[in-house]
Amino acid sequence: MKFCKYHALGNDYIVIDPKYLNHNLSKENIKKICDRHFGIGADGILYGSEESDTNEFSLKIFNPDASEAEISGNGLRIFSRYLWDQSLVSSTEFTIQLKGRGVKAIVSNNGLSVSVGMGKVSFTHDSNNEPEPIKEVISIQGREFSYYQANVGNPHCVILLDDINDNIAKEYGSIIENASRFINRTNVPFVKVIDRSSI
Repeated sequence: MKFCKYHALGNDYIVIDPKYLNHNLSKENIKKICDRHFGIGADGILYGSEESDTNEFSLKIFNPDASEAEISGNGLRIFSRYLWDQSLVSSTEFTIQLKGRGVKAIVSNNGLSVSVGMGKVSFTHDSNNEPEPIKEVISIQGREFSYYQANVGNPHCVILLDDINDNIAKEYGSIIENASRFINRTNVPFVKVIDRSSI
């Protein structure tokens, strides 16, 4: 199987172009490929480009458990850079079709910079956009976390802390991600605000 592996800010994905596959990509294949011990190892698979009636390219994003993700900013930037590297784009600006929406990508500085239009953030996980973030609380293993829901095409449970470290994410991240209040699971960023322009 021909593939490429990229990372954006440490978020690593495997890019698989369907034209190089001689079989369908099954859920079992996705899980094995993403497994860091028995496969290539990645945070997911970027599967594309297939035909799109509405955009220049199309993309499916698969999580390591083989579920399909709605969107990934880093994944989109990786896929955009892949299209650039493969000389599949004739312009520095192009559009990519995702699950239910199109996204504009811009490759600049001779491929060294890639940006994607994620759209405006909404402060809810459903379609009813809340104009302001609402502080909520979740209790996990005897510890309470204050969080805010945010959505940029995929759901986030943003937890603000004065002190963050890898152990907090490892101990609580997966439990919060799969909490019953988040119907389709959620991303769980632990955030420390440094100043008005840095987190």
